[in-house]
Amino acid sequence: MTDGMILRRSLPVLLALVPAAALAQPGVDRPQPRLPTERLVIQTRDGRRLDFTVEMALSGEQQMIGLMFRPEVKPDEGMLFDWGAPRESSMWMRNTITSLDMVFIAADGRIHRIAERTVPLSLATVSSGGPVRATLELAAGATERLDIRAGDRVLHRIFGTAP
Repeated sequence: MTDGMILRRSLPVLLALVPAAALAQPGVDRPQPRLPTERLVIQTRDGRRLDFTVEMALSGEQQMIGLMFRPEVKPDEGMLFDWGAPRESSMWMRNTITSLDMVFIAADGRIHRIAERTVPLSLATVSSGGPVRATLELAAGATERLDIRAGDRVLHRIFGTAP
């Protein structure tokens, strides 16, 4: 048997192993490890200051995986996706098994738009509806429960405001 014949016979076996290895990656079949956290405050139009601990999704891979496969998001926690510069933000709920509120935040820290109670596992696009610096994901219903609205201010270092 020649080396070429061995390679041709082994190739299907090797290719069959690749998908299994790929599926054993965070975001494909399990959540990514908890990311570094920072304090974030939402200052409402009536002056209330709401404290959150947010995981910082900074790299493309961290942002792609986000909160996939997380069974819950605690009421005072979330994930902040820092896009680095204002841009249109388009999110989806692929592999995200819990509903979320998505808060789209302009470069000056003002809340631009809120998408409440997104549908778990949906491939539908949830858009910011304009350029934003960051997207904050919170537990579903948090924005309604805490009366957070578009126009409220987010205090965090990426917006040049200390909480």
